[in-house]
Amino acid sequence: MNTSNFKYTFGTHSNQKVIFIQFEKDQNLITQVKLLDGSRWSQTKRLWYVKDTEEYRTLFGLRLAIESLPSEEGIIAIEQFKRYLKSKRYSESTIKTYGEALKSFLVFYREKTISDIDNEDVIVYNNDFILKNRYSASYQNQITNAIKLYFKTIRETKIELDKIHRPKRSKTLPNVLSKEEVKAILEAHSNVKHKMMLSLIYSCGLRCGELLALQPVHIDSKRNIVLIKNAKGKKDRIAPLSPKILVMLRDYYKVYKPSVYLFEGQTAGERYSEKSLQSVLKQALQKANNTKPVSLHWLRHSYATHLLESGTDLRYIQELLGHNSSKTTEIYTHVSTKNIQQIKSPFDDL
Repeated sequence: MNTSNFKYTFGTHSNQKVIFIQFEKDQNLITQVKLLDGSRWSQTKRLWYVKDTEEYRTLFGLRLAIESLPSEEGIIAIEQFKRYLKSKRYSESTIKTYGEALKSFLVFYREKTISDIDNEDVIVYNNDFILKNRYSASYQNQITNAIKLYFKTIRETKIELDKIHRPKRSKTLPNVLSKEEVKAILEAHSNVKHKMMLSLIYSCGLRCGELLALQPVHIDSKRNIVLIKNAKGKKDRIAPLSPKILVMLRDYYKVYKPSVYLFEGQTAGERYSEKSLQSVLKQALQKANNTKPVSLHWLRHSYATHLLESGTDLRYIQELLGHNSSKTTEIYTHVSTKNIQQIKSPFDDL
């Protein structure tokens, strides 16, 4: 195996220390990685990986384990930062993300006292680590958020927070399915629970976590609404319930009789897992013969776009989706085909 064709980074996956393997998409290189004992593909990271062992470190010519850790001062700083985030009631996922982001930065400067880190160091890190390893702008933005928040909480610092710049974000459009494609996906499953979960995501424009956090008491059948508690940004909101969805929910409830969460796993009282829900969608796509790389969030995007195309005011869509800014919601005007389809191409007049 020619290791010069690959880049390696230490990390964790499913609570296991691993080595991620990066390379240009090439079938020959993929074949080489597959030959490695225990190699796996991470669907979430979109990377190949193997267990972090001394054998693989030697094979790949990697640094010693200690070099992938922050200094003692850095380890203490990360734990203090996590405690601060916890006291401010940040979500567990945000605490984990920000903690890992700060760790990445402090590992890079493990030989430097934290109080001596300045703005120039941030620029060097962005160029020599983020850009060099071709990490995304969104990952760089996470690091920036973590750095700014951390250095805002400590006193002795050379960092000037206002001068830390953010990367330019690429302006990508949300992925949207046609109503026919959505219908095929939602009707693919015969399993009542699977059909119910996917249908509720689309019919109410829910995020994956919002669906899995729902409890039976959040369904108000008299007012025909669903209460979405403690959603993104620690905000509650409501969404209208389709009469058809309400009928489906009643049938579902009779069969499964959930106790704590509306959708529970194999153990009563435990919420359905996100991984299992993603698997439900994957199976639906296969049954519907849909080969697009559809994610659960595509259903939310499709909900918003279809509302817009049916004439719903953007202000209401913003409220239904729980967006802070109207600019976030306005992106759906760029994927709505309602007006575009009415434009006649000059090609037709040739």
